[in-house]
Amino acid sequence: MEIRPTTDQDRDVFVDTLHAAFALFPETPVDGGGVWWAALEMDRGLLATTAEGKPVGTCGAYSFELTLPGGVLVPTAGVTAVGVLPSHRRRGVLGAMMRHQLGELRARGEFVSVLLASEALIYRRFGYGPATYAQRLTVPRLRAALVHPRAGGAAGPETGSETGSVELLRRAACGEVLEQVYDRYRRAQPGALSRPHRWWALGAGQPPVSRAPRHVAVHRDAGGVPDGYASYSVESRTLTVDESIAVGDAAATALTRFLLGHDLVDQIVFRNLPPEHPLRWQLADFRAGQVSHDTDGLWVRLLDVPRALTSRGWFTDGELVLDVDDPFLGEHGRHLLTVRDGKATCVPTGREPDLSLDVSDLASIYLGGTTASTLVRAGHVRAHRPGAAALADALFRGERPPHCLHWF
Repeated sequence: MEIRPTTDQDRDVFVDTLHAAFALFPETPVDGGGVWWAALEMDRGLLATTAEGKPVGTCGAYSFELTLPGGVLVPTAGVTAVGVLPSHRRRGVLGAMMRHQLGELRARGEFVSVLLASEALIYRRFGYGPATYAQRLTVPRLRAALVHPRAGGAAGPETGSETGSVELLRRAACGEVLEQVYDRYRRAQPGALSRPHRWWALGAGQPPVSRAPRHVAVHRDAGGVPDGYASYSVESRTLTVDESIAVGDAAATALTRFLLGHDLVDQIVFRNLPPEHPLRWQLADFRAGQVSHDTDGLWVRLLDVPRALTSRGWFTDGELVLDVDDPFLGEHGRHLLTVRDGKATCVPTGREPDLSLDVSDLASIYLGGTTASTLVRAGHVRAHRPGAAALADALFRGERPPHCLHWF
């Protein structure tokens, strides 16, 4: 077996092999739009072939920016298009491609990679850990009244009152607005990924990036500047929200009120909300919001532990010795993490560890969406002294829970 890099000349065979691996056929592009693989970066792809040159596996990566706690933006590889033909599974093809890819990512200077896992059992053995989470919330239209906030103002004292306006547009008429608002949003949201301009231009991805017909509610602040949007469709009296984002809570509340007040629907479904989204608390009937599809979102892989830990922002001072094992790459390191005034140093140490953990577990707590104490209780992380897990919980907590909306 050979693993080789791909070029633009390999696009068709790459796409055909990938679809065959998932027992799919390439779909027909929507009117005026592209297909999800239109944004593939073929100079970052890998193709596994037999000795006879037959393609049997694919693996690719996108060039994104990931927002870390503290609003730090770092380059990251978005691993994608990973598949092996059914005829060649259980032969080490996937492991060989992943090992090859991790080496290439390091050679490019990237210290973190991310992916969306098709199956939860696959990627932990390669060092990836779930780091963001999402859920679906369904609200019956007749129980969708919002309670008046008790703190005063329409959105709370720290976020200001609801001002501005909501304008209803068609997806085809507001692509530039969506791109601008999303970029403002993702820069302040830990766990969010950039959406490069070429994705919007090509219509590559899921709505609202794709040009599939959608209604879009755009919120503008008091000065007329767009600061939020909600992309949705209505079918069989169900209003389904692809995504609803806003730069501030006031815009988010205005969009929520617009969606819940839509006529001629029986229920409103929010497809991808973070677990700590305030919507259920805003409902007059707390039980009206029914949670389903509570699942993982972004999976993270750390390729350089010291660099990763010193790159993010921190909000609590403290000191921890982390004993980190990376069995897939055959690496092991003991690191002294010291945080002072929002900055961290991370150096090798011979001191006794506070926590012993797999690199995939460190990846899960890296963005602040999973606590070390949860993983200790689950038996994944070992705490060597009382209080170590609690300190790690406080240290790794971000300014807000991480969340990733971008599909790739």
